[in-house]
Amino acid sequence: MFACPAGGLEGASAAYRVEIAAAFSLRRCASARFCRSGNLSCTRKSAYDFAVPLWCIFAPEFNPSPVLPKYNRILLKLSGESLMGDRTYGLDPKMLELYASEIKSITEIGVQVAVVIGGGNIYRGMNEAETGIERAQGDYMGMLATVINGMALQAALEKTGVKTRLQSAIKMEQIAEPYIRRRAIRHLEKGRVVIFGAGTGNPYFTTDTAGSLRAIEINADVILKGTRVDGIYTADPEKDPLATRYETLTFAQVITDNLKVMDMTAFTLCQENSLPIIVFDMHRPGNLLDVVAGKNIGTLVN
Repeated sequence: MFACPAGGLEGASAAYRVEIAAAFSLRRCASARFCRSGNLSCTRKSAYDFAVPLWCIFAPEFNPSPVLPKYNRILLKLSGESLMGDRTYGLDPKMLELYASEIKSITEIGVQVAVVIGGGNIYRGMNEAETGIERAQGDYMGMLATVINGMALQAALEKTGVKTRLQSAIKMEQIAEPYIRRRAIRHLEKGRVVIFGAGTGNPYFTTDTAGSLRAIEINADVILKGTRVDGIYTADPEKDPLATRYETLTFAQVITDNLKVMDMTAFTLCQENSLPIIVFDMHRPGNLLDVVAGKNIGTLVN
């Protein structure tokens, strides 16, 4: 651990500056993250482990107090419909900008982010009797819609300077990497946002189930389900003005009260693997940062 001299590096000897710079370059690796003292540290163990305050090197006049994340690795589940904004179909650039900005804000404090997006803004599975399209075929069409949304979010994130990787459960080599668990984890460790497209790659499974499955596979600390409402209510708050919001729920309560958090397959996966779920309003700027910081936002299911 290097101590920052008074006045930052301005007051340090040349030898001390060289020592810090050398150590910083040695340990500027993928597993670097903010430690609780506000310094940049590395989770890897070696003879060169250290923590160098970035403000000490680059801006000695500025001593930040970064938000300390409660969750180090999260899976963010977004609905495709939310990307429509005020439109009735497709993508709203304003929503993409909002989501990109929110995701960027948590990557800047060292949170590792994976994202699963639905495809309901482009295609939603329809009744086979009405359309003549069998269920499996319709589900594959929906998977392609999630890849389109993933590509749109990827473009919005990279426009803000956030490095991303899009992985698809269905091979599409020209536009996305194939989903490989160990590669996805490595991307996260390098600070890249990983977007999982094409659901699970299998029909009859929703993107909620894909989100739960991927969260468990990458060892996420929590699933954050971004919605249009600020949590889980006793009734639909858009229809019942007397509906009240739950702050916390157990998995058993959700099942007993038949609360619609996500589909039962996805919910059971979370329950069996003790993976907490937070349902919150993704449309309110700053909410995502507050959630990962551990503030009482939305409803926690654990």
